[in-house]
Amino acid sequence: MTYRAPLRDMMFTIQELAGLARVAQLPGFEDAGLDTAQAVLEEAAKLSEGVIAPLNWEGDRNPSSFRDGVVTTTPGFKDAFRQFAEGGWQGLQHPVAFGGQGLPKTIGFACIEMLNSANLSFALCPLLTDGAIEALLTAGSPEQQQTYLPKMISGEWTGTMNLTEPQAGSDLAAVRTRAEPQPDGSFRIFGTKIYITYGEHDMADNIVHLVLARVAGAPEGVKGISLFLVPKVMPDGTRNDVHCVSIEHKLGIKASPTAVLQYGDHGGATGYLIGRENEGLAYMFVMMNAARYAVGMQGVALAERAYQKAVGYARDRVQGKAVDGSTPATGGGIIHHPDVKRMLMTMRAFTEGSRAMAAVAAAAYDAAHAHPDAAARKQNQAFYEFLVPLVKGFSTEMSLEVTSLAVQVHGGMGFIEETGIAQMYRDAKILTIYEGTTAIQANDLVGRKTARDGGGVARAIAAQIEVTEGELAARGSVAAQAMLKRLRAARVAYLEVVDYIVGHGKADPGGVYAGSVPYLMLAGNLVAGWQMARSLLIAEDRLAAGEDAAFMQAKITTARFYADHILSRAPGLRDSIVDGAEAVTTMALESF
Repeated sequence: MTYRAPLRDMMFTIQELAGLARVAQLPGFEDAGLDTAQAVLEEAAKLSEGVIAPLNWEGDRNPSSFRDGVVTTTPGFKDAFRQFAEGGWQGLQHPVAFGGQGLPKTIGFACIEMLNSANLSFALCPLLTDGAIEALLTAGSPEQQQTYLPKMISGEWTGTMNLTEPQAGSDLAAVRTRAEPQPDGSFRIFGTKIYITYGEHDMADNIVHLVLARVAGAPEGVKGISLFLVPKVMPDGTRNDVHCVSIEHKLGIKASPTAVLQYGDHGGATGYLIGRENEGLAYMFVMMNAARYAVGMQGVALAERAYQKAVGYARDRVQGKAVDGSTPATGGGIIHHPDVKRMLMTMRAFTEGSRAMAAVAAAAYDAAHAHPDAAARKQNQAFYEFLVPLVKGFSTEMSLEVTSLAVQVHGGMGFIEETGIAQMYRDAKILTIYEGTTAIQANDLVGRKTARDGGGVARAIAAQIEVTEGELAARGSVAAQAMLKRLRAARVAYLEVVDYIVGHGKADPGGVYAGSVPYLMLAGNLVAGWQMARSLLIAEDRLAAGEDAAFMQAKITTARFYADHILSRAPGLRDSIVDGAEAVTTMALESF
């Protein structure tokens, strides 16, 4: 079964939950209304479905290869990337001043999802380029911006993010790559970087590497890290001293070349300081936050494609008779079996809830950057920053569960590579790891996003959820009352955890952080469930008005399922956090 973009659900989410009409009132986004969104999404769907999706399995069977310093991507990737670039898709959300289309993230997030559903390995190249563009927009000099941004936004050049080194994984304080100042103001870069996605490839004329390194005499630790722009090809057309020495052989995303890059083996790679010395980590976090959101969208994207494939298989695969007698006399697919329905509904509900959470985060991002009122910008920025670890952490962990269920729906055929579902399961695993593991996202959520302000933003979100509970309480429908019961219990559980974190963070940091990932999963579940509750209310109104009855009824049913089967997990997570720390921390190390 091929991929079909879920345009109806995307448009519902953009219009009803993200509030595109409000986004289109922001300065600079006046032309980004409903008609624009519909047209852009339809064109993105054509490219993703017709050009990029057909290359997905081929990329797994015939991945990128490395020989004599040259990386050759999967056959078809280079031409597909040319079409992607010529269509202006790399510049969709970037400034018009540098050749972009200047559309809001509220529209762009759906295009990111489609691209990743079509082909995760392919989509990683523009994902990293987007992050590099964001960093240059934030901290690049006018000269750097004029030289590099138009080519990157056009897709003629791509970008990378160079953090990790053999001895320094997530601990960036251990970075050893060094930068030596030169008389002309440039630097010579020496060091080795690993796990560099699309660090070398044949799809673009140049690759712009953004590299963390230390200038001689810089302070120890993260306070002494600077960020440098190191092009593969110099402005005069000569090759810079940065070379790919190998690419990794991976569990999944095999078509995406993950490079080991060597800087300075032949006298030093020429690099240019971005921003100020020793402030590189702050600039790199601009890239990382953009990438973390995008990786969360990868989770939604894989879940969507796995769901589609599982539904298709469940309709066609005839085996056994349903226990309730619903199987047609002529024979029917396994979709009639109650447990298969349960698995498919879990996949559907997770995907729609996570998509909705990401859409609401995207709208907050747009308001944080474009709203004319400073207080509104600040409030939306705080909300967006709180949601980033949820979008990244919850949505990627969700994708593992969804792709695993997809394998289960396929039964033994799911374990066979030719069905294609095994690739999705393998691809999903990296999402919980790169751009910061789930624990790193959770630690950020606990420390920076919850404890630092005494739980202020966390509680403000709970207050918004309580308003939705009031709207549910005013409805008499069985679905609304079921959602109210579960949403209220999840919010109460969440607030008890917030109180625990704020009250015990200093006295018992080990105990608090022992529950960091369960807290992230609880918070992500709650926020996604909140969006499902909002969708239920809207769908009931639209159904009563006679609009698109089948779609709206499915929305209501999916939201009800989310409440009873997914939101219901929240109180148990609360118990494991508030009551379970001692069971994590007291085992003697020698007993492991």
